[in-house]
Amino acid sequence: MARLAPVARDQMTRLQTALYDRISGQRTGGKVGGPFAVMLHAPAICDPVSQFIDQLMSDSPLPHKLKEVTILTIAQAYQAPYEWVVHERRARRFGLDDSVIKSLKIGRRPSFSDPTEKLIYDITKEMLDQRRLSDKLYKQAEETLGKEPLVEFIVLLGFYISVAVVLVSFEVEGPDGEDPFAL
Repeated sequence: MARLAPVARDQMTRLQTALYDRISGQRTGGKVGGPFAVMLHAPAICDPVSQFIDQLMSDSPLPHKLKEVTILTIAQAYQAPYEWVVHERRARRFGLDDSVIKSLKIGRRPSFSDPTEKLIYDITKEMLDQRRLSDKLYKQAEETLGKEPLVEFIVLLGFYISVAVVLVSFEVEGPDGEDPFAL
């Protein structure tokens, strides 16, 4: 159970209600959950963060499948069930191989058929484990992705680490109480 209960609709300020309505209208199922349920307690933060997430998840030079490799790797490292469940669904929708998803879920290095997915995973793991990006991987990423997608990727990586920290700090469960990491 989450440490912080969602703000009750009948107790929301006008700003919280407006944010709730906007966020629920943009999300599958029309629900406000996960990090948004937490951040509605701080609407001045929730508003720009929700817009930033929308920008990161929009169509952009960085393919969605690569975004999901990064986010799933982070969700597993932090054992963040909400982040995992939501992004596993997205990863499947964008065609990430099932064997890659299964390996990521148990914290094993996947056998990637796509060298760019492998590179994204390697960078994400290096940042999670070493807290820095080696010259070798940086050079590979710049050559493979190009500058704009590389910047977007690194921002996405850092941002979703922040999302994972929010989710685990407030013990946010997966949608409908799902726990993909339960044994």
